[in-house]
Formats: sequence, structure tokens, C-alpha cells
Amino acid sequence: MIDLMFSLMLVALISLSSDSDENYYSMNEFQKVRKIDTHTHHNSESTALMEAGIEANFYLLTVNVDVPSYPPLPEQIRLSLLQKSKNPKHIDFLSTISLENWQDPNWAEKEIERIKKTFAQGAIGIKIWKNIGMTYKDENGEFIMADHPRLEPIFRFVQDQDKTLMAHLGEPKNCWLPLDEMTVNNDRNYFRDHPEYHMYLHPEYPSYEQQVEARDNLLAKFSEIRFVGAHLGSLEWDIDELAKRLDRFPNMAVDMAARIGHLQFQSQKDLQKVRNFIIKYQDRLIYGTDLGISGDPDPNRVKANAKATWEADWKYFVTAQTMENSVVSGVFQGLKLPKEVVDKIYFHNAVKWFRPDV
Repeated sequence: MIDLMFSLMLVALISLSSDSDENYYSMNEFQKVRKIDTHTHHNSESTALMEAGIEANFYLLTVNVDVPSYPPLPEQIRLSLLQKSKNPKHIDFLSTISLENWQDPNWAEKEIERIKKTFAQGAIGIKIWKNIGMTYKDENGEFIMADHPRLEPIFRFVQDQDKTLMAHLGEPKNCWLPLDEMTVNNDRNYFRDHPEYHMYLHPEYPSYEQQVEARDNLLAKFSEIRFVGAHLGSLEWDIDELAKRLDRFPNMAVDMAARIGHLQFQSQKDLQKVRNFIIKYQDRLIYGTDLGISGDPDPNRVKANAKATWEADWKYFVTAQTMENSVVSGVFQGLKLPKEVVDKIYFHNAVKWFRPDV
């Protein structure tokens, strides 16, 4: 009788465990789950990154950006269209704007015409970059911020065309802190090696708070625009601050590109708080990496790096394993998010906010 009761209890426990496991993904399911990486940069004719995405069951979004070290904007469009022509079922692209001819009184109209052409070519939105707020100045010598009135026709056009505006505005808050107060190692190492970009050393530039305020003003003005704040909306340092913006601006979502380490840093301190945040805002968080490819790289290295990045992120989101990396000091634990949350972060939210041709 005792043996029978023990057997029944064991069966019940196994069944309960099985039901519980069905609500979560495992590492082994990484390849079979359909995913989208909404933040990559394909500045090369090589299809190595695209091939890595296909192997890992990723649809990719390549993002054009007005970065000095990137190819000129027409070349970025050409490369985006080339990638799309070679793998039409696996990639889409965002175009961008340039402020180079800002002094031209017809600048906005000319940019709208150029953006309209990229939309006709297949661009599903545009991205604006941190040179707005941190590089370009107007005719009065003032920094051109995201809420500058002359940018409004651009945003209105994107909104009217039902396209998506992605924005990387400002930098991590660490950029405005002393090195010994920075929260993650990659920021500390980068700004130590590039003091010219370390805003703590350059108080003549707009503050972190001014960057965020200008972005918030943009969102308040264009309440209907579909907006994705790149890099956790430059609010990576505090999920409470990010939650305030997500509550205030229902048209705002954020990608996690190159900022997952900041979530890991915060989960070291309070794992449940980070997990609860992601579950609460599961409809507003989008997976991205900032992976890039340029020139004529070794395709095997490109694929290996992409695979390692994607699998490490997957491990953090879907398992409860203890792990470590070079971004944060010490170990941290995975979040083990429910399947439905993972599916939104990795796929459904990208479809909703970017409307890719999946």
C-alpha cells in the first residue's frame, strides 16, 4: 500500500514538473523558435551575418545610420537592397536622415523626398542617431536636439506614412559619470579609451537629462508615431525610469540592443524586480543586438560571433542558470521568462512595431 502511494505521488510530481516545463523554453529550443533581431548593421556585400541569422532562425532588420565611419547613406541603401535581394524572406531595412545640409532653407523638404524614395524602395521606417543632440549645431551655434522645430516635418511625414521611427538619442547614463561610478565594464573600458566621447569630461555638451527631455518632448508632440527607442531608450540604467516613460508614452517601445548587460547588472541586485518588469512590459520590449558586418570579413568569425551573442542572450532570458560575461562583474542568474513573454520579445513585438515582411 505504501509502495502504491509512493508511486502515485511520484507520478504526480513528474506530471507537475512536465506541465511546468511546458511553459518555458530550453536552450535546446533556441534554433527552432522563430525570432527577429531588429537591430543589425549590414555595411558589406557579404551575406555571412544573414546566413548566421537563417541558421539560427532569425529574421533580421538592418539599420541605416548617419555614422561617420559607416558608408555614405546612398551606399548603405544599396547594401540594404542587395541583402534584401539575396534573402528577401529574411531581412528588411530602415533608412535614415542626414543633417549635413541643415543650413539649406529647403532641407526638410529635400530630406522628406529622399526618405519617400527609400520607402518606395522598401524601407519600413527611419532611424535617427545621437549626432542629433551631440554633434550638429544650428545657425545660432546651439546643439540640434530631438525636439528642434525644423525636425518636425520629418517626424510628421513618418507618422503620416504609418512608418516606424527608431531613435538612438544620447548615450548610456554612464557617459556622464566618472569612470569609477560606471555600472558596466564595457562602458568603463570604452570611455577610458575614448575620452573625447566621455561627456563627464565635456560639460559644454548637453547633459544626459537634456537628451532624455528632448526625446520626451518629441514623443509628447507626436503621440501617434510608432516609436522604438534604441538601446532601452537610453534609460538602460534604471528600469523604474524606463517604466515611467512606457507608462507615459503608449506609442513607445524599446529595443534591448547592446544594453542587455545593464539588465543583467540590475538583476544581480534584484532578479525578481527585473523579471517582473519584463513580464509587466512584455508588449513593449523588443530583442536586438547591434551586431554588424562591414568590409570583407572572415565569414566564419562573423557567424561564430553572432551565434555566441544570440545564444548567450537566449540563455539569460529562458533559463535560470547562473552565468557570467565580460560586461558585468560577477555572476548573475537567468530570468527564465514564460514562453509567451519570450515569443513577444523575440518576435511578436517586432512585427507590431516595425511591420516587417515576415
